Amino acid sequence: MGLYFKETGQSNSETIIFLHEINMAGWMWDEQVKSFQDYHCIIPDLPEHGKSQDVLHFTMENAAEMIIDLIKDKTHNGQAHLVGIGLGGQIILEILNKAPEIVKTAFISGILVNNKNPTETFLKLLEYILQKYIPVKNDDLTIGSYIRSYGIPRRFIKKFKESTNIIQPDSAERIIRENLLFKIPLDIENTNFKVLIMAGEKEYNVIKQSNRVLDDELPNAKAYLVPGVGHIWNLESSQLFNKILRCWINGNILPDSLIKIN
Repeated sequence: MGLYFKETGQSNSETIIFLHEINMAGWMWDEQVKSFQDYHCIIPDLPEHGKSQDVLHFTMENAAEMIIDLIKDKTHNGQAHLVGIGLGGQIILEILNKAPEIVKTAFISGILVNNKNPTETFLKLLEYILQKYIPVKNDDLTIGSYIRSYGIPRRFIKKFKESTNIIQPDSAERIIRENLLFKIPLDIENTNFKVLIMAGEKEYNVIKQSNRVLDDELPNAKAYLVPGVGHIWNLESSQLFNKILRCWINGNILPDSLIKIN
């Protein structure tokens, strides 16, 4: 079974690939798809998520390879603008490392990265987190905590619950391990590719610190905080997200409301 994806917009235009966060699916980009009908948009459900739930097994490397193949097969010039939040942003870094020639621009937000091997203490903590989380991942209390921390608007709560419920326990464990143990690809610092690194002002500090690490590692990165928003700010503040994305893709000046990460 192949990766599920949908296509919208103008097939002869430049392509934008939207890559979703963990526990979600392509629907999280609905507000962007409406605004970018002048582009060719491809919105996949990542392996073991959404309508790709039977595409096994999720690894960061396998997911990146699937998106690379999608770009080569479905774009009219073999290149795409890449947009990703969280898990989707991590996959974009893998793609930049593996096949930078297929990327026109890269826009990533709210991603966690590690530049060192995990300590024994962290690995024990990870096992504890998985032991506690997996049995209750579909409980209303657990889902509610994600909704609050992600800043998901009320009208999307039903879809978020459905997306979380679809992911099987063994799939969730694999995906979380890949997400929390994700390391910056070894050769990524050698790329001269321009990358926009974003995070909501209300993000966890570990995400903000990851942005600083990426800003240091990527020679042509630009890193900003977005005032007043949380993790899934493409839904929370879709007009601002769309404005920033369009500015970035077109090479225009970014809004001066953004906070430069030092």
